[in-house]
Order: sequence, then structure tokens, then C-alpha cells
Amino acid sequence: MNFCSACGEKVSFLIPEGDNRHRFVCTSCHTIHYENPKIVTGCIPEWQDKILLCKRAIEPRYGLWTLPAGFMENSETIMQGAARETAEEANAVVDNMQLFCVFSISHINQVYTMYRGELVGGHASPGAESLDVALLSEDEIPWKKIAFQVISETLRLYYKDKSSGRFVTHYGDIVRREDGSFEVHYF
Repeated sequence: MNFCSACGEKVSFLIPEGDNRHRFVCTSCHTIHYENPKIVTGCIPEWQDKILLCKRAIEPRYGLWTLPAGFMENSETIMQGAARETAEEANAVVDNMQLFCVFSISHINQVYTMYRGELVGGHASPGAESLDVALLSEDEIPWKKIAFQVISETLRLYYKDKSSGRFVTHYGDIVRREDGSFEVHYF
């Protein structure tokens, strides 16, 4: 950031009085420009014994598979955002949504919230951000073509809970190691 969005003057990168982190601060109007993590919200749309995946039509990870998810918008709840993303990416409606997992991914400044939801009527088709959509059983999941580590981890937890016959809400951190691999810490 070079200029203040409030007054247009140059900003400095410093620790404001009473704070403990560097922030962009306008030395003219004294506005502190906070940068905070982005919230991503999405859904595991369920239909009979299958779940809905979307093949990405946008970067990053073009052409790989994911659950419908995206950045939360202002003036919506995380559940509303998950339902909206499902509608946008898969032209699908979900009902009876329940929080399934929350992951902090600090190396990319994101927090993921994923819900389970019933796919109304089993109907879906590719939205503007999807090349394709598919209802898949566990043995049909393209594990090596999943777009994001958080989605792979969500799917693993989903099938683990499903096989136990009991769904619970999971909380964890996904941490990127120096070698580029990931580890997951649950709490």
C-alpha cells in the first residue's frame, strides 16, 4: 500500500502506538489500514450416497476439482455465503446446512468454514466458475486432482465421519512446511 484510501496521502509502514504489529498508517489523517484474514466459506452438497464436486474454470488451480466455496461477501452470514457459492459455482440449492469444519490457514491469511448440506433434488450444472460438476461416490473422488489441501482434508474428514456413522464439527490449522508439504493440527 502506498497511499491512504481515506485521504490520498502517502502511508508509512510502522507499529502504531498501543499496537504490536506493523500496519500501514497515514501520517496525514492518521488512519490505520488493517489487513485481516479472508474468510472462505463453502459446502459439501450431499445427494443420496454422493457429494457434488466442481471442476474449476478459474485460476488458481484451473481444471482441478473442489467443493463449491469462495470468499464471504459483506452483509452475509457464513452459511449464506456457503449457499451462495454453491449456487454460483454449481447452479445448485442446498438445504439443512450444518457446520462441518473450520480451518485456519495462516500462511495464506485465510479461514475456511465448510458446511454439509442436502443438495435439493440432486440438481446441479456448471456455473460461471466451473468447467464441470459431478455427483461422486467416495471411490470416484479424483484424489490426485483435488485443487486445494484444505479441500482434500475436508473430504478425508467427511468420509471418516461418514464411515463411523457420526458427523462432528472439526477445527484445525493447516500449516505449510518449508519443503512445501502440509501438516494439519487439530484441536
